[in-house]
Amino acid sequence: MFTGLVEEMGWIERIAAVPQGRRIRVRAERVTSDARLGDSLAVNGCCLTAVAVDRQGFEAEVVAETLERTTLGSLEEGEPVNLERSLKLDQRLGGHLVQGHVDGRGEVRGLAPEGDGVRVTLGIPEGLARFVAEKGSLAVDGVSLTVARALGTTCEVALIPHTLKATIAGRYRPGQAVNLEVDLMARYLARLLDEAEWARRAG
Repeated sequence: MFTGLVEEMGWIERIAAVPQGRRIRVRAERVTSDARLGDSLAVNGCCLTAVAVDRQGFEAEVVAETLERTTLGSLEEGEPVNLERSLKLDQRLGGHLVQGHVDGRGEVRGLAPEGDGVRVTLGIPEGLARFVAEKGSLAVDGVSLTVARALGTTCEVALIPHTLKATIAGRYRPGQAVNLEVDLMARYLARLLDEAEWARRAG
């Protein structure tokens, strides 16, 4: 479990093909300061298990399904990534509960300056749009964001200068794919409502 508050930007140092997918090495400093073998680390919002750790970074194996469902399959060596360690029970929850289980890929549709920040329009896969609500939470590449506007299969989020500087969001361009994880509570509420409707129809 994560908070959606990116701790640092690392970068992809090495990518190697393995039978079950890819093995990546991520150059990082802060998230590896107390990391151990087997720890969970979020890379662009994807929960990965550290299979090797040292002071300069860590390695993780990415299975084929993750490569297909997320943007990790298109990462290249030298590319920056958002990094976050898993949540500790005694720390403040400054963002929202993020599982690190990417629901699908969205697309950056537009970027518009807004004060010192940027308003980003995102394309949302049709199957996920029902979970995205105005003023609700949405994790984009592992960053906890508040939905400023929800418009069917698109939504808008406002990025403040700190987010633009401290995460890969500052490098977004139109047409770029992003990892999306919808709000956990929205997902379960929708499931309960669906089950209630099925029960009503069956009765």
